[in-house]
Amino acid sequence: MTISFSGTSGLTFPDNSTQATAATGFGFKNRIINGAMMIDARNAGASVAMTGGIYITDRWRSYASVASKLTAQQSSTSSTGFVNSLLFTSQSAYTQSATDEFLIEQRIEGLNVSDLAWGTANAASITISFQVRCSVTGTFSGSVSNSSQDRNYPFTFSINSANTFETKSVTIAGDTSGTWLTTNGIGIRVKFNLGTGSTYLQTAGAWTSSYANGATGSVALVNTNGATFYITGVQLEKGSTATSFDYRPYGTELALCQRYYWETSKGLGGSVASSTTAVLVGRNPVTMRTTPTVSGTAIEIFQLTVAGSKTQSSFNANTTISDTNGFALECANFSSLSQYYPVGMNSGKVTFSSEL
Repeated sequence: MTISFSGTSGLTFPDNSTQATAATGFGFKNRIINGAMMIDARNAGASVAMTGGIYITDRWRSYASVASKLTAQQSSTSSTGFVNSLLFTSQSAYTQSATDEFLIEQRIEGLNVSDLAWGTANAASITISFQVRCSVTGTFSGSVSNSSQDRNYPFTFSINSANTFETKSVTIAGDTSGTWLTTNGIGIRVKFNLGTGSTYLQTAGAWTSSYANGATGSVALVNTNGATFYITGVQLEKGSTATSFDYRPYGTELALCQRYYWETSKGLGGSVASSTTAVLVGRNPVTMRTTPTVSGTAIEIFQLTVAGSKTQSSFNANTTISDTNGFALECANFSSLSQYYPVGMNSGKVTFSSEL
């Protein structure tokens, strides 16, 4: 059986049937990670009150300049072909000030968009597509920005029918100026505006050096008490055509997320260094973007060959001997440990973050 491949027509099978492929060919077509909102390591579907900058589903960072105006959570309400979405719910009828900001964004690592050649004469176009449902109709907006946010492209999309998932796509000509990182820093920011004030809204459909979370005149979710906004199937691909969503295996998507964040409550092992300190060692599930910041809740360890377990009075973990691949956590704030005995983590939580 012979199967041929063409960059223009795709795959051709023996019966002369064809299967078109994306303009980018095989590989990492969708530069968005967790666009289907299936991975939610931090919150496991729990509702979170948006305040400051916090992550909801993995890789999706929310920002609210005023607390208690929006909640966010992974939802099982979704479009055909998807299991989950990201849901935002307005908690009041709030009139934003000129400098308020309410948004959700994904910061894409520069290494994953280096082929777009933004900031050069060869800048490639991109197409962003997504599934969206909202209880409020009208013209909504978002933006694409560089790391320093001095190059911004506001875009709009229309919600035509309330409480109905709709497919949207936006094509953006690549930016031929500005500085666009192709390192492990922020390459591209993709934002969806949920209620930004007029100071940070600009004219849609053109690149600007003015900071922008969205487009002038667009709908603000925070204006309507109880309003809901669901989004899923978010894809950013090279080219001027929106193609089908790039479904990756769950394990692959999870590993992509874990480059930026992972957590554990069991499974770390080590030994007792002193009566108050234990050292826990391990490897990160994948190579992380940078040496991660470690935080968590008080750790309970069990001492092998010695009866009983011990819990920290409060979380403590010195990460001096750590890198992108693994770690040795020097955990203090224990008491009455038996020195040199092996130990294992039994409960508590340790988080590892190298988010952009």
